[in-house]
Amino acid sequence: MKKEMPFMVAMIPLICMIAVMAVTVIVLDQGPHIPLIFGTLIAAIVAWRCGYKWSELEEMMYKGIRLALPAVVIIMLVGLTIGAWIGGGIIATMIYYGLKIITPSYFLVSITAICMIVALAIGSSWSTMGTIGVAGMGIGLSMGIPAPMIAGAIISGSYFGDKMSPLSDTTNLASGLTNTDLFVHIRHMLFTTIPGIIITLTVYGFMGMKFGKEGMDIARIEKTLDVLQDSFVISPFLLLIPLLVIILVVKKVPAMPALVVGITLGFLSQLIIQGGSVSSAVATLQSGFVIDTGNEMVDNLFNRGGLDSMMYTVSMTVVAMTFGGILENTGMLQAIVNQILKLAKSARGVVASTIVSCFATNATCSEQYISIVIPSRMYVKTYREHGLHSKNLSRALEDGGTLTSVFIPWNTCGVFIFGTLGVHALDYAPYAILNYMVPIISVFYAFTGITIRKLTKEEMLQVRKEDEATLQA
Repeated sequence: MKKEMPFMVAMIPLICMIAVMAVTVIVLDQGPHIPLIFGTLIAAIVAWRCGYKWSELEEMMYKGIRLALPAVVIIMLVGLTIGAWIGGGIIATMIYYGLKIITPSYFLVSITAICMIVALAIGSSWSTMGTIGVAGMGIGLSMGIPAPMIAGAIISGSYFGDKMSPLSDTTNLASGLTNTDLFVHIRHMLFTTIPGIIITLTVYGFMGMKFGKEGMDIARIEKTLDVLQDSFVISPFLLLIPLLVIILVVKKVPAMPALVVGITLGFLSQLIIQGGSVSSAVATLQSGFVIDTGNEMVDNLFNRGGLDSMMYTVSMTVVAMTFGGILENTGMLQAIVNQILKLAKSARGVVASTIVSCFATNATCSEQYISIVIPSRMYVKTYREHGLHSKNLSRALEDGGTLTSVFIPWNTCGVFIFGTLGVHALDYAPYAILNYMVPIISVFYAFTGITIRKLTKEEMLQVRKEDEATLQA
């Protein structure tokens, strides 16, 4: 007979997983796969002891994996895009002209702003990081700026645009699950996101001054430009390919076919413009681009991409979702959140608890979509009981769920960024300023009551009617 999960029992798999994760990642310097598999095993044993059959647990794991399949497809397409765009000379062209235009003192602010605009236009932080972000890493590294700092700026800009874009899947998900008008939701997020990005750009501006004072390493940049010209055909016409992909997504073409167009054009560019063979172009798509220029920085940047490069990320996603699938479907996660809810005795506490719950879901279920879906289910009724407008919940879901996903090394977002930008979550975390400033601002608002919108009497009556209609149905 299945038992209701007590809080302490539900915490067992999580505590075991985190303990093993800490030893494996920090002490042994190994990947997070095995700790998550261990956590899944412990969760399965705990659930079995509570009355669940193996067949049920197996279905829970499959259910968790199915939730991540769209993300897995995007991850593989981004790997193909990186390979095709490096092989086609597109990334090299973007880096070349970027080095010509951007100076070190303004680089962090500039790359953040560029990623903000692109992600706002296409509604995807992942696509922005996988294209503009990769080029940005090359430009910044050529200027002698530390990789974690560059990655943090790229992440901040990409997540600002994603969060505020009406085309973003997480933005639509948060507004849809809470029954909040999309543009009401976006306007309400301005109160936390705009102060967050102002602080972020200000800090990046001060960081950039450090590099400006030290001066540009002209010789290093000139050497990089020469290597790029010797290794690739550099042409401004190649910039039309990423521009076309952005236009397609702005025109509401889904991300997958838009990326396929970018992959195809990159493949053709490697054949026609770069003069590569069909065999080498196909190999680039499969196993990534290979080059030996003698310049260590250029070689490290361009020897990457391809489908194979994303298999670490794909396997990480699958393993993480098996763990998350058991936690969610056995009620373990519900038991943990219920305990958090006991601490939320006021309307302000409810908002703060939502943000904490979203972060906890990111850590336990390893997927930002689940960090929006599960808390939205759990808190809708609580917000109504406290007379809070649904846009408070939708904003808290994004502030606590979407943005904090990048800080969990085994979350799909953290793993994707590591596979795409080549920087570990623990390294870029201090520099992803927007991603931790916005939740802090949101919690501050929660406790002070600033921008927390209450339901009017008319809205309360409407909510009660809706609840009665639901019960009758």
